Amino acid sequence: MSLIQSVNSQEFYFGVDLSYVNEMESCGALYKVGDSLTDPFTMFSDYGANLVRARLWHTPSWYDNLNMGIRFGNFPDAQQTIMRAHQAGMDALLDFHLSDNWADPSHQVAPAAWNNVLNNLPLLQDSLFNYIYSTLDQLALLGTLPEIVQIGNETNRGILLSQQQNDQGWTLDWNRNSALFNAAISAVHAIEVAHGQEVKIALHIADPDAVGWYMDQFHDHGVTDFDIIGMSYYWQWHEMTFAAVGEVISSLKQTYPDKEIMILETAYPWTTMNADGANNILSVSYPGYSPFSPVRQKQWLIDLTQEVIDHGGKGVVYWEPAWVSTDCRTQWAVGSSWDNATFFNADHALIENGGIQWMSHPYDFTTGIEDVSQDKIKMVWVDVENSFLIQTDNIDLGKKTLRVYSIDGKEIFVCSIDMVENGEEIMVQVPLRNAGCYFAILESDGKEIAVQIFMHIN
Repeated sequence: MSLIQSVNSQEFYFGVDLSYVNEMESCGALYKVGDSLTDPFTMFSDYGANLVRARLWHTPSWYDNLNMGIRFGNFPDAQQTIMRAHQAGMDALLDFHLSDNWADPSHQVAPAAWNNVLNNLPLLQDSLFNYIYSTLDQLALLGTLPEIVQIGNETNRGILLSQQQNDQGWTLDWNRNSALFNAAISAVHAIEVAHGQEVKIALHIADPDAVGWYMDQFHDHGVTDFDIIGMSYYWQWHEMTFAAVGEVISSLKQTYPDKEIMILETAYPWTTMNADGANNILSVSYPGYSPFSPVRQKQWLIDLTQEVIDHGGKGVVYWEPAWVSTDCRTQWAVGSSWDNATFFNADHALIENGGIQWMSHPYDFTTGIEDVSQDKIKMVWVDVENSFLIQTDNIDLGKKTLRVYSIDGKEIFVCSIDMVENGEEIMVQVPLRNAGCYFAILESDGKEIAVQIFMHIN
């Protein structure tokens, strides 16, 4: 018998951005585990992923002049990515770039379709609301409404700038910016009402060191009705240690306790080799994790993720682990600029002792996480009997619900418990077949009254 450590009941997101998979398969990529062909979505789920991120451009017409002239990153492509994620048992995050092309801290150009209303804020708000609403409405009608919606991508410069504004350098009109964000947020909430499904809303800023200032500005300008503070963290550009990133998360949690904090983009290379004519984007090593190797890629991700967990963060999303090299052309070159930071070798075979294993690592979820258990209730895991011993004293009696989850957030057991007197001890047998780390939630009238993590030895 061992005492159980408390754990936050909210699942931790182990995410992968698979926006390139449909395109890579169209370009001939065949993903493999060993010598066996595999569906990459199923493979990532099997290795512990529980969230897939998909990007969406408004009208990516530049694809018309590439390869077969097939557009990707548009609605049909994003819808297929979400569908494949759901079929593999994973949640989905839809990343609205709010542009026809890549949106990032240097580029926030509005869709060309909206050029005539960029200087008319009410009309632009209306266009944005209708776009977000109609996109999510179509996804809901197709049974592929995402669990999370991201309003803009790395929006350090604001959103929906004209090409001229974008080219003039950094500028940010917070009155305009906040009005646009609130229009997008209201569209998501309208979808929730229309379809009776909860959709979390994420904002996304590049560079952890900048996130605090942006969140303060959002708050001060009335943008508060969202759920997730998201950030990009790439050592090559941000050069913040894991500890410094952890401190940012702790500070954000203290200032905005109602928000979840996630790293929505990160990556680390496994090699300096280049599989094609497209130069590798990532080349700078983090101190202590060089030279690059699959094992060091995995360890870098594990150590970053543990830091995020220790400071109460809710997830880490790896950007483009499946953007492998093919004969297809991007806007800049033939091949992939990210092949050295994927989880696959040049033959598109999974590197099994590499970054992919980061998601299934046995993390310590007990450090730095608030204990939500009541003083008068204890749950003790008795491993030799596959049972919980629940000890109660001075609690509200009546029906309780015990739920047990695997560490990736999948519910594997639920039962009802009737507590009829204080001081009683109740044994509840849980049919666990596999050894591993699990967590349990005891609920009363839908409210968590005890949350515990435990290890099943088998």
